Amino acid sequence: MLSLDQVRRSLESAGQSHVLQFWSELCEEDRDSFLQELSQLDLKGLKDHCEGAARAAASPSASLDQHLDPLPPEFIGSVRRSDRSCLSAWEDEGLLQISQNRVGVLLLAGGQGTRLGVQYPKGMYNVGLPSGKTLYQIQAERIHKIQELAEVKHGSQCTVPWYIMTSEFTLAPTETFFKENKHFGLEPSNIIMFEQRMIPAVTFDGKVILQGKGKIAMAPDGNGGLYQALVDNKVLEDMKKRGLEYLHVYCVDNILVKMADPVFIGFCVSKGADCGAKVVEKACPAEPVGVVCRVQGVTQVVEYSEIRPETAELRGPGGELVYSAGNICNHFFTRAFLQDVAEKFEGRLRQHVAIKKVSFVDSQGNQVTPTKPNGIKMEKFVFDVFPFSRNFVAFEVEREDEFSPLKNADGAATDTPTVARNSLLAQHCRWATAAGAKLLDQHGNPLPPTASVPAGDSPPAQCEISPLVSYFGEGLELLLRGMRLTTPFILDEKLAKEMQAQ
Repeated sequence: MLSLDQVRRSLESAGQSHVLQFWSELCEEDRDSFLQELSQLDLKGLKDHCEGAARAAASPSASLDQHLDPLPPEFIGSVRRSDRSCLSAWEDEGLLQISQNRVGVLLLAGGQGTRLGVQYPKGMYNVGLPSGKTLYQIQAERIHKIQELAEVKHGSQCTVPWYIMTSEFTLAPTETFFKENKHFGLEPSNIIMFEQRMIPAVTFDGKVILQGKGKIAMAPDGNGGLYQALVDNKVLEDMKKRGLEYLHVYCVDNILVKMADPVFIGFCVSKGADCGAKVVEKACPAEPVGVVCRVQGVTQVVEYSEIRPETAELRGPGGELVYSAGNICNHFFTRAFLQDVAEKFEGRLRQHVAIKKVSFVDSQGNQVTPTKPNGIKMEKFVFDVFPFSRNFVAFEVEREDEFSPLKNADGAATDTPTVARNSLLAQHCRWATAAGAKLLDQHGNPLPPTASVPAGDSPPAQCEISPLVSYFGEGLELLLRGMRLTTPFILDEKLAKEMQAQ
């Protein structure tokens, strides 16, 4: 740990001496804790961080229109447009790789559920499904099932390790939650949790924000902090020891995510890709999502704020949007590529500005909760490594089947618990109907088949199918064909076994 004099000199040279303005008011214990926190900061880089944040926040987003090109069709696979035999071959390849213990999944779970109105990690959130399952439980059960599918197909036991990147805010509650739930039946040694770095929040004039008299306001360094965290926590070494070659990386809040999706894995492996992204077709030109495309011949995600409306509205000969590949934070990486990024490219990742409300103490030491944004949090994004890929591919999936993010509390226009819950229930209704079941209301009257459900609308039936029973709708015909199911209907593992025994 650094001495107080060393820290004071470093803060002064960075133009941040105000950080110690309340030192004399702190008790001995708080001083020790604060000095420990300050010693762990990158004090040498603090001046550049603060000045860079202020500069970046003051600079408007540049338009990239004149440099844009869509991804070439030969680098894109699609659930809708690719040949059925290709999809089947890719699935076989993915299951083979999983069966050989060469595939892991990595969850980006550094954020709290603040926008949801809760102070705990999003993965612990219960969206109100009939089963009461949380996002973490749903994801754990999908890992169980994909291991089982690979084992059945290839006759050998296999493991899909689950790496979970947390932050200072989410590590302890996530560890406790998993222990309390007995790791959802997964082997604890195959769940590897680690922390990303935290960096100071900064005012618009480039000053570190004090959250308390003896505490700096810190924030995770964005999901692009993954690459530094892989090195800090020796995760790449762990992957190498386990013989993993491929990693599926995704965000915690997507209730429809397909863990270690064998079709996606197989597509990327078959194409020899070192880096890949799942995309969905943009709902409309103005949808506020980043677009996977090329900028001066280099693949990257371009934020919606960097594309002018007239460019976003461009359409091809069939009426489709030219820039339609919406990024959903669902990626494939080879271990070799991640090693390259860690060793050669991490320092070249872009910094992005997030303007936030940050609680602080004012110059009189009063605690203030701001009513409007007052601070800058600098973030790196996981997709900012795309330009370093030698062979990038994209895989287009159906939004209604694979993307329904949970971001906002109910009452917001989109991405709420109600929307997420209804997206999953509607999907399971489609699976049951496709398997030959008839869905009935409480009075025994047939309900119409469920097509896609507009955001916020409730599906006509409530049907929930456990991931332990079916990963993506497979295997349900034997259980449900000809059945008349009164909703709400929950098909869990116990009921499935009883139905098989009949």
